[in-house]
Amino acid sequence: MTQLEDKLRSSVDFIRGQLVSSSEIGLVLGSGLGDLLDALPVEAMITTADIPHYPRPSTEGHKGRLLVLKAGERRLLVFQGRTHFYEHNDIDAVLYPVHVAQRLGLKTLVVTNAAGGVNRTFRAGDIMVIVDQINLTAIPFTEEGVSSNRNASPYSNRLIEKTLALSASVGIPVRTGVYAGVKGPSYETAGEVEMIRRLGGDAVGMSTVLEVSFASRIGIEVLGISCISNLATGAGSSKLSHQEVTEVGKQMKQTLGALLTMLISNL
Repeated sequence: MTQLEDKLRSSVDFIRGQLVSSSEIGLVLGSGLGDLLDALPVEAMITTADIPHYPRPSTEGHKGRLLVLKAGERRLLVFQGRTHFYEHNDIDAVLYPVHVAQRLGLKTLVVTNAAGGVNRTFRAGDIMVIVDQINLTAIPFTEEGVSSNRNASPYSNRLIEKTLALSASVGIPVRTGVYAGVKGPSYETAGEVEMIRRLGGDAVGMSTVLEVSFASRIGIEVLGISCISNLATGAGSSKLSHQEVTEVGKQMKQTLGALLTMLISNL
């Protein structure tokens, strides 16, 4: 047994001992989005700092908790906050929650993030359903038995279509686009944003691409949703800040929370 496997067994055993029910659906809440579903009943809550070997988030707006919520007849395991590569400089820390999700039996993972709008038609407050991604982190990883190359998008067409249909049925406007992931923690320069635009990116952020790639490769069906919290450098006139990111996330709470609740209930 590898050291990672040993750590994961310890983490998963602890989590299972705290949960009163199981779930097949997981949700990762990104920057400023931690309270999106606070209207749903909480069946269990675990502080990730209490979980053996679990990586601790240090970025503002990431609480570091696991919640079991009930949406209709569905139970949902919520990762309230995530670990970014720039916090630990360790790919295992970024992928650790996905390993845990798989071992807990999750079949579907909805990943959210706060992102800068690169597409010139986007505005702060837009919701973007991710249809594909560009990994600009330059962080390679290969898992045993898992290819490091893929030709198809890691995002589920079935879940994309379901989300678009649901949003249209209730009049919640959403965009679709390609998410570009960078290493961070510095915001992109205007030149870098222009490069991302020319590569086909519609939004940019410092998370998601690594965990989504890995989740898809190990058989978890993935949906990605970006909260366009600001216009990226060169696309807007204001100076970027993490406070702006979290504030827009709070403002989108009702709309995005309603869409996620409907989606989970209908999966």
